[in-house]
Formats: sequence, structure tokens, C-alpha cells
Amino acid sequence: MKTVIFLALRISLISILFFIIDNQILAQGCSDAGFCTMGAMKPNQAFSKKMDIRLQSIEISQGYGFAKFGTHIWATTIDANFSFNTRTMFQAKIPYMVTSGRLGDTRGMSDISLSLTRNVFNNERYQIGVTIGTKIPTNRSDLTNRETGVPLPMYYQTSLGTYDLIFGASLISRDWLFAVGYQQALNANNNQFIRNLQVTADGNAAIIPEAKLLYPPAPRILRGKDVMMRIERNFRFARFNFFVGILPIYRLTKDTIVLPSTGKRVEVQGSDGLAFTVLTGFGYQFSIQSGIKFLYGKKELDGISRVTNPDGLSREWVASIGYFYRF
Repeated sequence: MKTVIFLALRISLISILFFIIDNQILAQGCSDAGFCTMGAMKPNQAFSKKMDIRLQSIEISQGYGFAKFGTHIWATTIDANFSFNTRTMFQAKIPYMVTSGRLGDTRGMSDISLSLTRNVFNNERYQIGVTIGTKIPTNRSDLTNRETGVPLPMYYQTSLGTYDLIFGASLISRDWLFAVGYQQALNANNNQFIRNLQVTADGNAAIIPEAKLLYPPAPRILRGKDVMMRIERNFRFARFNFFVGILPIYRLTKDTIVLPSTGKRVEVQGSDGLAFTVLTGFGYQFSIQSGIKFLYGKKELDGISRVTNPDGLSREWVASIGYFYRF
């Protein structure tokens, strides 16, 4: 009887996910910088004392994010993990993005993430892993409104338009997950959105105060360097687990854009600093091979977070549900 119930739940979940994917609910995808869910930096990782566990897996997830300015962002992601041996794993993430808001809508493939993770230490109490990875753009981040041809801001782009270099590491025990990561964009993209751009006396770009609720400009934006930290407390039972955590991401350097009038590259004031998210979620395993995951995150610390996000990566809150299968 239990087997029948578990099978019915799995079939129902997969049906719901593919219904969402197929209908796309008139909303469109999210441009997430992505390194927080790569390799050693992934949330809700399980600790195992043994090294001979099943490491191959595939996961399909549906995520939704609500950004400032009322932009709706959906992301359907296939996350595949393949092990070379008991210590080394390769991960590939392929997202499909859909976005909608006051300026229009877009949809299409998002940036492909590739990473290699190595378990460098494992004992009875904890394990340590390290990751090196990259993100490959699927377009130049220059999508326009389909009716008017007007360039759209980064909040509507399905790709960040950059090749990124990523490093990370994690320490995992039965109850805790600590992870750190670094991400750097290696090139500027070709975004052309310039609405509400002005130049301050020192030659830097800023947002017109009266238009602070409108999308920030991002012509040929080059994102600043990011570092992240993930801290999670996990509560694990036979089939069910629950976790709470925090995810601070600090932009070390300001974003830069090119002024259309002069062709000069300048820094965007207020684009560096902290983005702080509180996370919670749970997982349930139908069997050793399969299960579901749910995650919810909400932006906090508005008073000390970044003033502006011309890269379009600001989210008020996000949620995702996924189904995984190990083989």
C-alpha cells in the first residue's frame, strides 16, 4: 500500500511540474547568477559516512521569483550529476527562463552551468568538498520588447550574457552545512537598456532619484565580483528533513556600464555591497532513489542591502519545488 501511495505522489508531482513547464503561466524565467546552487555550494546537502553511495542523479525543478518593480520570474531547471568515482562529481544545469512585467515578457534558454566537485576529506563526523565551475551564456543579454523593439533591462533577460568563473567549498555534517563561494564575470554583455540614466559630477552613473522605482540602466554591463556564504542547520529523520539557513552574498566591486553618449565605462554607484537572504526548506524521500525538495528564500536587511541592481539579480522572495532521481 505504501509503495502505491509513494508512486502516486511521484507521478502527481511530475505531472504538475510538466504542466507548469508546458503552460508557462504567462510568466517568464529568472536570470540568477547561479553559483549558490552549484557543486559544493548547493543547499540541503546530505552527509554520508560512506563513500560508496549512489552519486548519479537527475533533478527537475520549477522555481519562481518575485523581483522589485513587480517583475515575475520563472525558471525550469534540469540538474544532472554524474560521478567519475566516489569522490569526484560533474554537474550540469540547464535552465529555461520565463519573465513578465510592466515592460513586456521574454522566454528562452538561460545560462548553462558546469562544475566539477571533489570530496577532499571524509570521516565519521564531517566531509569537505571543493568546486570549480563556469557559466556559459546562451545569448548576449540584449533581448528587446517583441512589439516595440525597445531594449529590455536585465530583469527581463534570460541570460546574463557573460562567461563566469566560479570557485567554492563546503563543510557538511549531519546537522550543519557551511559553504563559501566566489564568482567573477569574465566579460561585459551586450545589454542596451539606458532608461533613467544620468551622470553625476564625478563621472559615475547613478539612478535619477525621482525614478528610483523604475528599472536601472545596464548598457554593456560588467558585473562586479561576488563572494557568498551559506550556513544551514538541518534536522534529519528517516525519510523527511527540514532546514533553515542564511545566504549572504557580497559584491566586492561595483558594476560598470558604458555611457552611450561618450562610450566611457563608469561605475554604477550603489551596485556593490550586501544581499542577504533567509532560507528554509524541506525534503522527502520516497525511497533511496527518489524524492522531492522544496525551498523558500526571502530577502532581508533592506536598510543595508545594495541600493541598485542593474544586473537584474534582485529578488524579494523565491520558491522552488523539485523532484530528483538517483541511479
